[in-house]
This record gives sequence, C-alpha cells and structure tokens, in this order.
Amino acid sequence: MTDTNVGGDVFFVLLGAILVFAMHGGFAFLEVGTVRQKNQVNALVKILVDFAISTIAYFFVGFGVAYGTSFFVNAATLSGGGSGFELQGLTLVKFFFLTTFAAAIPAIISGGIAERMKFLPQCLATAALVGIAYPLFEGVVWNGNFGIQGWLESGFGAKFHDFAGSVVVHAIGGWIALGAVLLLGARRGRYDSRGRPIGIPPSSLPWLAMGSWMLCVGWFGFNVMSAQSLQGISGLVAINSLMAMVGGILTALIAGRNDPGFVHNGALAGLVAVCAGSDIMHPIGSLIVGGVAGVVFVKGFEICQNRLKIDDVLGVWPLHGICGAWGGIAAGIFGLESLGGLGGVSLLSQIAGTVTGAAYAAVVGFVVYGVLKRFVGIRLSAEDEHIGADLAIHKISANPEHDLGR
Repeated sequence: MTDTNVGGDVFFVLLGAILVFAMHGGFAFLEVGTVRQKNQVNALVKILVDFAISTIAYFFVGFGVAYGTSFFVNAATLSGGGSGFELQGLTLVKFFFLTTFAAAIPAIISGGIAERMKFLPQCLATAALVGIAYPLFEGVVWNGNFGIQGWLESGFGAKFHDFAGSVVVHAIGGWIALGAVLLLGARRGRYDSRGRPIGIPPSSLPWLAMGSWMLCVGWFGFNVMSAQSLQGISGLVAINSLMAMVGGILTALIAGRNDPGFVHNGALAGLVAVCAGSDIMHPIGSLIVGGVAGVVFVKGFEICQNRLKIDDVLGVWPLHGICGAWGGIAAGIFGLESLGGLGGVSLLSQIAGTVTGAAYAAVVGFVVYGVLKRFVGIRLSAEDEHIGADLAIHKISANPEHDLGR
C-alpha cells in the first residue's frame, strides 16, 4: 500500500472509532431518560467509567486474546509498521475502533441492571468481560481462532458471517445481561405481592429520544466503518442500515401502539439486527429484517416484563440479545442470492454461530455475576435502592441546586 492509501485508511478507521465512541453517549442518555431521576447520575457515570475500564482491559489483555497482538513494544514499532503493526499507526486506530465495540458490552448490560446494581462489582465485571470473555468469542469469529470458523466452512459450506456484530457484540452483550438481571432480581416495587407489574414510567422522554438519536447516527460508523479500509467500504452497508432502521421504527410504532419508548428503541432494534448481514443483503431484505426486529423487541419486552417477570429496565435482552440473534440468523436467509443477496453464507452456519454465541454469553453472564454475587455482593441495600444510586453511590443528585431549594 502507498503512504496515501495508508493515511486514508487511518483517517477512515479513526472517524469510525469517533462515531462509535459517540454512541456511548447515546447509551448513557438512553438510560438517563429511562431510569428514575434518582438514578440518572449513576447512569452517566457508569457508562463513562465502564468505557475507561474497558479501554484499559482491552489494551493490556483483550486485544491480545482476540488478535494475538501485544502493545508491549516501543512507539516506533507501534506506529511505523513493525512486526504485527501496520504503517502510520493503522493497527492503533483499529484498536481504538474495536475498543468502542468491546466497551459496548458493559454499556449494553448497564441498561438491564440499572437502579439496583452496586458500582464496584460492575466495574470488576467490566474488566473481566472486556479483558477475557468477550475477546474469546470475538477472536473466534473475526480472527479465526481455534479453527471453529474453518470447521463451520468445511461442514456447512461457509463460515459464520457477522460483518458488524449482531451476534459478536449485541447478542453477546444482551445474553450476558440476562444472567446479570436474573441474579440481581427485580427492583423493589416493580411487582406487587401477586406478581403483577407496577408501572415505573421513564423519567425523561426527551433524554431517551436524544440517546436513541445519538446511537442511530453513530451506528453508521459502527456498520459502514467495519470495512476498516477505504478499499473495502460499501454504500450497500449504509443503505441496508438505513432501511433496517426505518423498518424497525415503523413496526415498533404499530406493534407498540404509538408508544414513544418503543418507537425510539425500534430504530435500535432494526440496526442491531442488520449488523451481521449489512454487507450482503438487498435493501428490501434489510427492511424486512429491521421490521421483524421492531416487532420482536416490542413483544419480547412485554413478555419479558409482564409474563416472565424479568425486570430488565431498558429491555436489553430483547433488544440486543434476541434481536441480535435474529440478525445473525437473518443474514443466512436474506444474504442468499436467491433472495437478492450477495451469497457466500450458509443458514446452518448462521444458526450454529448464533446459538453458540448466545449460549456462551448466557453462561458467562451467570458465572461472572454469580461469582461476584457470592464473594462481593452485587445488589444495593434496600435503603440505598430507596434513596437512589445517585445519592447512595455518588453523593449528589442530577439537580443538586434544586435539592437545596435555591
């Protein structure tokens, strides 16, 4: 590659990293708008601190687990194309880009465990998940570790295809969150003595909406920039992301009976589902995939909260876990040439990879949070939960001047 090409790729991947980094603000404000006011500061602090811990864990451990690359070399090697490193620091900006993906795991989980999780145990969980658990699966899918992709290709005719992380990021995060939520239990006052749900309305629909918009905008970096080079960029990924997003919005609008929370999360459901096959599906196929995801989220959220009595505050299991799994399988359907896709996928490989990822993540969730529950404790006391995580953990509310009566 020429210096000009390398420089272009560095800028391209860096721009993608910045866009996905901005998505973490979207995660924060989506949670801020959904939780009660007494837990808003905690939502903001969690996402930012989780990102910092994720970066450290991924730099020193996780990136090496996934891709076999260590940063314990001099700066000249890191930036100048030494063994294992591309010219002009291209490997470094790829690390930044992939760090924003890895940090999405605790950001996803944060929404499910909101309003009753202790702060320190979540920090410890983030280090373990981003340093070891997530990179193990990431390396299998995106780096061919352990020969599993080769086995799928020889057995089913194609590798497991997940272009931008429907399963690798979203399903993994959502299914880990399920274990954490179940181990934590429901918020106090969420269900009455007969198990009937007691509504807890969002604290701020404008904040919730802003979080959704920030995520939607950044998602075009999440998907399009997953090409990781100017040569590999495809407008097909952009239009497929757009079509899936609007499909999720419209079906969530209908299935959710005009509920604004469902509408704004419907956009995210469509984008979660399209990640895996965004580079190979026809735009009409992406519209269908996103539309199905919008309904799956609405119905999944209602079943989760009302029938299964799982108090997943932001609905991260149906949104990321179930819609992510749907996206992984959908890539093996709508990516086929017979349905207008580019081909090169196998439905059996997609099912195998998706089911394996979901099962692995569910086990990880129960193990990591189960160990923390046993040895550290993961839930706020009844008193702390009552006054809210803002005052209990951070000693300040979202509106401190108002609280002083000034």
